[in-house]
Amino acid sequence: MSGYLPVAALLLLPALAQAVPWSTRAPLDVPRQEVAVAELGGLVYVIGGFDGTGSIVTTVEAYDPASDSWSTKAPVPVPIHHTTATAANGKLYVIGGWSDFFATALSSVYEYDPVADSWSPPKAPMPTPRGSPAAAEVGGLVYVAGGWNAGLVSDFAAYDPTADMWTPLAPMPTGRNHLGAAGLAGKFYAVGGRTDLGAGLNNVATVEVYEPGVGWGTLTPLPRARGGLALASAASRLFAFGGEGNDDIPSGVFPDVDAYDPATNLWAPRAPMPTPRHGIGAAVLAGRIHIPGGGPVEGFGVSAEHEVFDPEPPASIPAIPLAGAALLGLALAVTGRVRRETISPPRS
Repeated sequence: MSGYLPVAALLLLPALAQAVPWSTRAPLDVPRQEVAVAELGGLVYVIGGFDGTGSIVTTVEAYDPASDSWSTKAPVPVPIHHTTATAANGKLYVIGGWSDFFATALSSVYEYDPVADSWSPPKAPMPTPRGSPAAAEVGGLVYVAGGWNAGLVSDFAAYDPTADMWTPLAPMPTGRNHLGAAGLAGKFYAVGGRTDLGAGLNNVATVEVYEPGVGWGTLTPLPRARGGLALASAASRLFAFGGEGNDDIPSGVFPDVDAYDPATNLWAPRAPMPTPRHGIGAAVLAGRIHIPGGGPVEGFGVSAEHEVFDPEPPASIPAIPLAGAALLGLALAVTGRVRRETISPPRS
C-alpha cells in the first residue's frame, strides 16, 4: 500500500475538494510585496510595493474575474510602499506610505478614477504623515488608523471624499503599525500589527473597534499576535490572513486564517493559507476574498501568487477527522503554487 491512498480515502476526494475554501487565480504580472489592495467596480486593484529587485514601484494592476487576467493601469503618481488603499464613492484612494526606504513618511492622498484610468492631483493631506497605516471605508468616509513616523502613530482620522476634508478623531487606544483594518456593520475594526518597525518585532494580538458617534472599544484578541497581515470583512465576519514574526517555522510567516464573529466576540481558525505571506492586502469580490502578492519569507521577498478564499464553501462530509485532515493537507499541497524570489536587505 506504500505510496497509495486507501480506496475509502479516494472516494472522499471529490467531496473534500468541494469543501476546500482556497483556490488559485492568475498570478500578478509583477511579483511584489508591501502592496495596497482594494476592490473597485468589480475589479481587484494592487498598488505599489517592492518588486523582485528591491525597487519601489508605481505599478498598478487590476484583476478581472471574468477573464481571470490582470491588466496594467495608470501608475500611481509616486513610487510607494507600505501604503493603504480603499474605495469610496466610485473612486480609489491611496493614502500614506513611503516613497523612500523608511526615511520620510507620507501624508499624501491620491484619488484614482477607473473610468478615465487617471489619478487626480494630490488631495487634502492627512493630518499626520505615516507609513504602514490601515484604512477602511465606513458610511462613505475613509478612516485611517495607526502607522509609523519616526515612532508609533496612534492617530486616527476620517476623510470625506466629497468635501476633500479630514477630521481628526480620538486616537486608537493601542498605537501600532502593519495592522489590518476593515469596515463591518457600520464600525471600523483595527486588528493586530506591531509596535516596532522591524520585521516581526513586537507583534500584538490587539483588536479594537471604533463606532462613529460612540468611540473606541476593545474586543477579543487574535489567537496569535502578528503584524503585516491582511483583514477583510465578508459573510458578516472579519477574516485575518497571514503576517510575519512566526518563530515556529523557518520562513517566519504565518499561514493562519482566523474568522471573527461580532455576535459572539470570538475568533475561530479556518483553513490555512496555501502560500503563507505577509505584506499583503485583501479585497472582497463576489463574496470571496482575494489575496494577491506579498512576501513568502519574513522581511524581503516577493510573490506573484493570487489565492482566493471562500468564507462559505460548500458543506463537506461530516465526521472524517483523520482522513479528512490528511486529504485536505494533500489538496492544499497539490494546488498551492509558490512563486518566490528573494532580494537583499533592508528588511521591512
